[in-house]
Amino acid sequence: MHSRQITPVLLADLQKKMVLLAGPRQCGKTTLARQILARRPGRYYNWDATVDRKAILREELDAGARLWVFDEFHKFARWRNWLKGQYDTNHEEHAFLVSGSAKLEIYSRGGDSLQGRYHPHRLHPFTLAEYLGIPPTDSYEYVPNLGQTAPAGSRGSLEELLQFGGFPEPLFAASDRAASRWRREHATRLVREEVRDLERVRELERVELLYERLSEIVGSVLSINNLREDLEVAFETVKSWIVILEKLYACFRLAPYGPPRIKAVRKGQKLYLWDWARVEDPGSRFENFVALHLLRFQHWCEDVEGANVELRYFRNTVGKEVDFVLLKNRKPWIAIEAKQSDQTLSDGLRYLLERVEFPFAFQISRSGAKNFRHADINKCRVRLLPAAEFLVNLP
Repeated sequence: MHSRQITPVLLADLQKKMVLLAGPRQCGKTTLARQILARRPGRYYNWDATVDRKAILREELDAGARLWVFDEFHKFARWRNWLKGQYDTNHEEHAFLVSGSAKLEIYSRGGDSLQGRYHPHRLHPFTLAEYLGIPPTDSYEYVPNLGQTAPAGSRGSLEELLQFGGFPEPLFAASDRAASRWRREHATRLVREEVRDLERVRELERVELLYERLSEIVGSVLSINNLREDLEVAFETVKSWIVILEKLYACFRLAPYGPPRIKAVRKGQKLYLWDWARVEDPGSRFENFVALHLLRFQHWCEDVEGANVELRYFRNTVGKEVDFVLLKNRKPWIAIEAKQSDQTLSDGLRYLLERVEFPFAFQISRSGAKNFRHADINKCRVRLLPAAEFLVNLP
């Protein structure tokens, strides 16, 4: 059984505060909670189980358990106030681990009744480093130094992740047939159960169509108007449905980056899926794969390190583009361009680096073998290298 990199972090945080663990449906939250229970005995409560739900509502919890785990808790409408009361009364004798597939992260931001009582964390599908069993670096600031060398076989592992996705069940089944069945059932349950239970949406069939349609526009600038025309619904309706899918960890959007002096676009977001294997086009799938690795890195910096890191993209008004830009404390930090194969340095990356000071820049390729340091541009350390060599350094 593969361990998750976040496990020791959660165990340490549970000694200090309540831990809220959010993430996509079926990304391994329940398995992780049970692994933690194996190290720190306690009691597991699942909101979907009738017996456990009654125990929660009646506040008949196991007084002898040192750790209380509450799973699928985003479905409990009054979970915040209930937890506040339980934590304030029992936190000296009991640790609290609370997981959910949606609203825990949303409600954990500012002004809620649990403020100051918890550490929020987000669990992602498996990244390349996690799949290979590589521990994270001591500090997120060391990542662009590429201190970790990709082990033998890492390119094959990268291709497995690209083929099957990072969700545990299809990844470890390692079967196209099993992965296809899982993906079909996962999409249906996401909409028919999660959206139905958490949001007031009547046209679930059209939400399913929207989710399918999103896989075709990954990596391009999102046009809600085009989606509205395809689905034959109102602009605001499509907009609200995308927000719902974001809440449920089905997709995420990146905002553009760039000061006006370099003619950067200021509007228009790019959209990616949490399950990159739903994307058919190879180039778009690889870009989505890298995007989710970088999003995981951003979330790790925020949740574990307490750092201020943002993930954006760059595009200017004449079509120069860089796939990803990482900002640290709102300042340019790392620029990343993702390519299918070896190429000379992209025009978009060169254009951006010549006009904005970045400490680090990388052009990574899926199938290429080039691995060298490019001549510095505007004092920026530029590297061209295989994707695996870069991604193994990300948690």
